[in-house]
Amino acid sequence: MTSLYEPITDKHQASQSDESAARPGAKENEELIVKTSPSENKLVADVNKTDVNNIEGAKEDTIRAESDGLLPKHSGVGKRLAGYIPSGEQRNSIIITLSSILTGLAVWYWVTEINLDAYINFENVPSPQKVFQSFGSHLQTQEFYIHIGVSMRRILISYGFAVVVGVLLGVLMGRSKYFRAFVMPYIEIVRPIPAVAWIPLAILMWPTEESSIIYITYLGALFPIVLNTMHGVDQTPEVLVRASQSLGASKINIFWHVVLPAALPSISAGLAIGMGVSWFSLLAGEIISGQYGIGYFTWNAYSLINYNDIVVGMLVIGFLGTLSTFAVKMMTRPFLAWQEKSR
Repeated sequence: MTSLYEPITDKHQASQSDESAARPGAKENEELIVKTSPSENKLVADVNKTDVNNIEGAKEDTIRAESDGLLPKHSGVGKRLAGYIPSGEQRNSIIITLSSILTGLAVWYWVTEINLDAYINFENVPSPQKVFQSFGSHLQTQEFYIHIGVSMRRILISYGFAVVVGVLLGVLMGRSKYFRAFVMPYIEIVRPIPAVAWIPLAILMWPTEESSIIYITYLGALFPIVLNTMHGVDQTPEVLVRASQSLGASKINIFWHVVLPAALPSISAGLAIGMGVSWFSLLAGEIISGQYGIGYFTWNAYSLINYNDIVVGMLVIGFLGTLSTFAVKMMTRPFLAWQEKSR
């Protein structure tokens, strides 16, 4: 058996020449034969050694940069955990937010303590202490949780329908100018109508008050989702679409891998805005025709001239709206990881 490094003999050359003559194009393929020798192996080893030295040098540069504070000293699990540790800028933002809340509470306490009457009358506005005492007493009652639970259930149902219909309509309107021209007049006419104006017609249209409230809430969340989705899809860079087409991508692949990722930031913003508007619409429906819900709780407190409960209801509405909007942003955040990395 011929050794790997044994010189090629005349016999071998003759046999290779015969095979080359018998095969068409063998001459070109013959140039691709790799001939190794001890000297060539030594050259490869030197190159590999150089690569190792370069890698070691890169490691030393990285360690030096970490020690100088130019790179974070995290790797592996520590690197993943570092993502949950707020940075200096995030800590400053948290401090400013807490300072703003404390300042607002201090101003609220001050204007109610002195009964400020400077065109705006704060004489009947309850102080923070009274509101928090009333809130604590309601936390010990089951009825208060029923009001919150009913409102949350209505939000989940109506908002879920709005997301499905809104995203679908927005995508179709963004991809088809003819479909947009057909649907857009209805959206522009219906969108400015406030939720309160829909209440009489909704009560006549739907068999129960519950379904009419859900319908009103659904309309409030629908239009921001539709319009943001439509603009996000419509503003997809045309150069990306054409580049994908030139590479042979199908329309479905272009939609899933080009159009949808480009539109996701706008869709995410529409989902967050739609959640906030849905709370506004829900409260309008609960105030007029509801028997349960945090909107009904607030309006009933006004009817009973219970100022403490009015503010309690307002604060709970604001907290639930903020919490639900934050939840929507957190659910859409994994789909926008590429956007954060590109910053």
